[in-house]
Amino acid sequence: QVQLVESGGGLVQTGGSLRLSCAASGGRFSKYKMGWFRQAPGKEREGVSCINVRYNMTYYADSVKGRFTISSDNAKNTVSLRMNSLKPDDTAVYYCAALRGATLTFIEPLYDYWGQGTQVTVSS
Repeated sequence: QVQLVESGGGLVQTGGSLRLSCAASGGRFSKYKMGWFRQAPGKEREGVSCINVRYNMTYYADSVKGRFTISSDNAKNTVSLRMNSLKPDDTAVYYCAALRGATLTFIEPLYDYWGQGTQVTVSS
């Protein structure tokens, strides 16, 4: 059983930056693909970015390309999401998730474990 705990959310002004972290425990971190998802009020949850922690392969949603950077620290079993140039549309609860499958994907049912989420609010 893998436990995921997100941290780093908060309130930031438009154009600001935040760094989210996800600490994983209870599993072999290098076996997983890790994803960040977000859910804005009244909207469905959507994929933001994901990473193959073993090979450092990354994937981003078009809406965040060039602004967000995903990274992993395999020694610390953590995955981070650096968010720059934040916009009010980035306001959402951000979730970390872990996938045991072979493919980087935003297909949510394929993810095996989820964190509780951390709130990011971008003021205009």
